[in-house]
Amino acid sequence: MGNAQPQRFKTISEFHRYRNLPMPEHPLISVVNVEAMKDVSNDGPAGLVFDFYVIALKRAFNAKIKYGQQEYDFDEGVMIFMAPGQVLKIELLEENDIKHTGWMLYIHPDFFWHTSLASTIKKYEFFDYSVNEALFLSEKEEATISGILQNIRQEYHANIDNYSHNIIIAQLELLLSYSERFYQRQFITRKITNHTVLSRLETTIDKYFNDDELSRKGLPAVADIARSLNVSPGYLSGLLKVLTGKSTQQHIHDKLIEKAKEKLSTTSLSVSEIAYELGFEHSQSFSKLFKSKTSLSPLEFRQSFS
Repeated sequence: MGNAQPQRFKTISEFHRYRNLPMPEHPLISVVNVEAMKDVSNDGPAGLVFDFYVIALKRAFNAKIKYGQQEYDFDEGVMIFMAPGQVLKIELLEENDIKHTGWMLYIHPDFFWHTSLASTIKKYEFFDYSVNEALFLSEKEEATISGILQNIRQEYHANIDNYSHNIIIAQLELLLSYSERFYQRQFITRKITNHTVLSRLETTIDKYFNDDELSRKGLPAVADIARSLNVSPGYLSGLLKVLTGKSTQQHIHDKLIEKAKEKLSTTSLSVSEIAYELGFEHSQSFSKLFKSKTSLSPLEFRQSFS
């Protein structure tokens, strides 16, 4: 690699210049045909950082894409989503005759000002997924996404009027809603892989609660659990909600309550001692959580066994 530091792009126009593309017709949003983008060189910067959102729909992409510490080879129709500030690294593979196709959508956060998306875009967790958690599309799904991207492109290519911005926002909301739906489908259709993750989750949480150091380390954080499973926290949460109807945090709490019940019913430890052993700094926090989950205080639960 030539440069050690990633190259940052504050505006979409700046990135267009870098990739030798025509200047965008709108400074805050741009849809680019992947075929129009010249191949990058492996001698370029160590990575790229965008101060805007990037949504990519690509097929037969002759490269490895990496962000965070994850990398993936793309050989079918996929979508990736990047929020501002993430580092993107592209490493070209050996030349072949396959021509990659697809669309890139760039949206500056300023485009969302005074619209519903200014706040709701934060709810779409797939912007924080790792690259190996890309969305794999069927041909029908790919056609749907391509159609929406074409609508966006056509709208800002046309004469801008008082309706243009609202129409594009509506199309973006539609694009994100479909993407969320397709991710739900992916969680369901990849049953073997996903249930393996679920099984590993149970083993990992068990290991945390059987650790003698739990009192010193404290309760496991969702990020720690996800890291040990090599998935992003958002992806794990989305997957669990589809498979079990519960979030990662709820799975941790379920295991906690299970362990607490075991200690309350089989030992003479005080509530404070049990709270400490389960990683709580304050026994009141433990008692409050226990009652919210069981409708009984820890002492009431213990007395039900006497």
